[in-house]
Amino acid sequence: MSIFIIAEIGINHNGDIGVAKGLIDVAKDAGVDAVKFQKRTIDLVYSKEMLDSPRQSPWGTTQRAQKEGLELGLDEYKEIDAYCEEKGIVWFASAWDLESKKFLRQF
Repeated sequence: MSIFIIAEIGINHNGDIGVAKGLIDVAKDAGVDAVKFQKRTIDLVYSKEMLDSPRQSPWGTTQRAQKEGLELGLDEYKEIDAYCEEKGIVWFASAWDLESKKFLRQF
C-alpha cells in the first residue's frame, strides 16, 4: 500500500500568488505528493447579511472585503497550475459550491 500525502494550503496564501508559490515550494521540499487549495464563490456560500457585517481586515471593513481578498481568480489559478507543473507536484482545490466546481474543471 502506498501513501499519498496532501498539504492543505486552503486560503493560507491570503490572496497573494507569491505566498501561494512559497507554500507550494515548502510543501514540495517537505516531500508531499500534492497541495490543496479552496475555491468558493463568495455570494453563493455566504449570506448578504453576513457579507455586509463589519470586520476589520487588511482588505477592508466588511466580511465581504475580507472574503474577496482571500480568493484567487482565473489568472492566479492558471499561474498555480503552471507553477505546480514546473515543480512536479500535483495540485487541486476543494470546491465549496457548484460554480467553483465548474470553474475548477478547466484545470
